[in-house]
Amino acid sequence: MKICVLGCGRWGSFLAWYCNYIGASTFLWGRAGSKNIEVFNNSASEQYSGINSYVALPKAICITTDFEQATKDCNLVLISIPSQKLREFLNSQVVKTIQDKIVVLCMKGIELQTGKRLTQVAIECGLNKDRLAVWAGPGHIQDFVRYLPNCMLIDSYSQSLTQKLADMLVSKVVRFYYGQDIIGTEFGAATKNIIGIIAGMLDGRDMSCLKGPLMSRGAREIGRLIDTVGGSHMSAYGLCHLGDYETTLFSHHSNNRKWGELFAKGEVYSKLAEGVATAQAVSNLGKKLNIDLPLTYALNDALDNKITPIEMLQQLFERPIKCEF
Repeated sequence: MKICVLGCGRWGSFLAWYCNYIGASTFLWGRAGSKNIEVFNNSASEQYSGINSYVALPKAICITTDFEQATKDCNLVLISIPSQKLREFLNSQVVKTIQDKIVVLCMKGIELQTGKRLTQVAIECGLNKDRLAVWAGPGHIQDFVRYLPNCMLIDSYSQSLTQKLADMLVSKVVRFYYGQDIIGTEFGAATKNIIGIIAGMLDGRDMSCLKGPLMSRGAREIGRLIDTVGGSHMSAYGLCHLGDYETTLFSHHSNNRKWGELFAKGEVYSKLAEGVATAQAVSNLGKKLNIDLPLTYALNDALDNKITPIEMLQQLFERPIKCEF
């Protein structure tokens, strides 16, 4: 089995490591001249170049900038790039090359300009709906490469494809579950990053004691969102969302949590936090559909500098008393 991973950032490099771990012939592709490719090709080791700050890739993995070489005769394509770049990435030539292959989107986000899920974007760009899936759920590369296990989720528009992929990719490091709600899975996976930023803000203001209520109210809020857009609110309590909270709201490896922590302190975090664009996208969508999303709206106002982080947290805490459910 040959698997091609498109995108060689933090998660893409893990996916390549993992595919090699389960015995696949693995190709990892990145754009020529990209920072991540340069890191791999300029490792301190003269013997081997497949090293970045997260993982040392086995020599059996082919790291390449040649798109045709990476995708030729592969059984499966995994895409791991910044979510807001997906439409731009899936140009006509890319789609033409991979449209007959099984494609799994391995990033989490909602398109800012349209409020659409990433599989919707991919389908609009020409990928085959019946060969398209998503990989979601908790886990950090720093833990996986130490062979610490976690549970994750595969979802798609076809139950047979979902089961095929989960059965193909399962190992002692990742236990997969079969997803049954592609809408809920995509929205749940993307929006947990919103909750992660707010959790970081609580850390930054020494209010971490409120993370428990944040988890409860956050899952409730996202459940309402998922219900309104056509999914099942139960997905908010599954692996794609609530099941990913420990990884996103508490872990020191979490970019979204760290971004929120520094934001609350008036500092800047340089690494990508997908929750920033997702908060804006979901806020726009929620207002359009008249959904009650107090956490999302408050965060977006803080990101837009309409209120300060401490004002945001105070306003949320001082909202009128209401029934819990």
